[in-house]
Amino acid sequence: MAMASVQLGRQSSMLDSPRSPEAKLGMQVEDLWDVQEPELSPNDKLNACFESIPVSAFPIAPQGIEIKSDASLAEAVQILAQNKILSAPVVDDDAPEDATWMDRYIGMVEFAGIAVWILQQSEPSSPRSPSSPSGAESAIAANGMASAAGLGALGPEGASITSGDFFEALTSSEFYKNTKVRDISGSFRWAPFLALQKSNTFLTMLLLLSKYKMKSVPVLDLDDGKIDNIITQSAVIHMLAECTGLHWFESWGSKKLSDIGLPTMSPKQIITVYEDEPVLQAFKLMRKKRIGGIPVIERGGEKAIGNISLRDVQFLLTAPDIYRDYRSITAKNFLIAVRDHLEKHEKRSPMLSGMITCKRDDTVKELIQTLDSEKIQRVYVVDDDGNLEGVITLRDIISRLVHEPRGYFGDFFDGVLPLPENSRV
Repeated sequence: MAMASVQLGRQSSMLDSPRSPEAKLGMQVEDLWDVQEPELSPNDKLNACFESIPVSAFPIAPQGIEIKSDASLAEAVQILAQNKILSAPVVDDDAPEDATWMDRYIGMVEFAGIAVWILQQSEPSSPRSPSSPSGAESAIAANGMASAAGLGALGPEGASITSGDFFEALTSSEFYKNTKVRDISGSFRWAPFLALQKSNTFLTMLLLLSKYKMKSVPVLDLDDGKIDNIITQSAVIHMLAECTGLHWFESWGSKKLSDIGLPTMSPKQIITVYEDEPVLQAFKLMRKKRIGGIPVIERGGEKAIGNISLRDVQFLLTAPDIYRDYRSITAKNFLIAVRDHLEKHEKRSPMLSGMITCKRDDTVKELIQTLDSEKIQRVYVVDDDGNLEGVITLRDIISRLVHEPRGYFGDFFDGVLPLPENSRV
């Protein structure tokens, strides 16, 4: 199957239009940039600028979605899918109104944990079996400690376990409908999740989103014990896209990807799934390798025909027409069915854009503008023949924007790193 390939293209400066909150924030960085010591390197200047701005200055997300702990897994999937988010904090239904944030929240629920839950159900002990795992066992799987995350390869011969019958039985089962969010929500060590106070700095936030691999960072209002904002990798990329035309951004954004060391991996290091393998193999690999997306490769070739991300697990749970027309749900069939479903329901989605690719000699600014406009988490790097050479994620871009000064976090991470498998960082 040949899917459309979209190349990076230049866009006009967004500063030509009325300035957004993100652009105004960029102007604040510009003012700080201009007063930095001239002997500082550009990278050190950016570090100093971001260390001077509190995270409270970051634009508030338009909606703060929280999921109650007694909501069912089916309800949580619907909420995440409808709001187009990867995760959400889980509120303890039994917490009093004046509870501290550590008592008010019990953790995060995310598509990553849901994907592992599905993998567990795809084992011989399925929802149709009386030996279905308990809620506690599901929680273990969601937190990365069950054998589900380390399943053997599900080759083409294993596609039968991902048949329409399996997903129909799963989504209609009482087990799926009755499993509570509290049973699969993950926590961070001693707290419901790792969070920042409003007085923490941009540099801290950017380091957590890049070096420490957090997809999003909650910002707390300690006075009322609630989350004031959730800053995501995507929101940071949008902020950067809005800074086109500013001196500090152009001095960095005009560099070629290869000049800042991107992509960071070789073609042999790219985790892929073949088009005729079960789609659950893609989700298994994403969880096992702790990545958010995976390219689907044509059998016998090196070209990608599409991309599957953790977010796409929603289609297996919310859109019956995705699987009912297929005897087995291979990665290729999944891509075709999802595209048909989206076109039929006139829904805007990155999956309708085909493979988004770039070249090593594209600029950082071009890549940022594409990531922002297409609302995607990653772009694949290809050579002149369209063969995969690497992948660049939102985290990769942010990691090239700042660096961690020696001893920056003090003893905060002492005893935490290396991180346990069930951590959210």
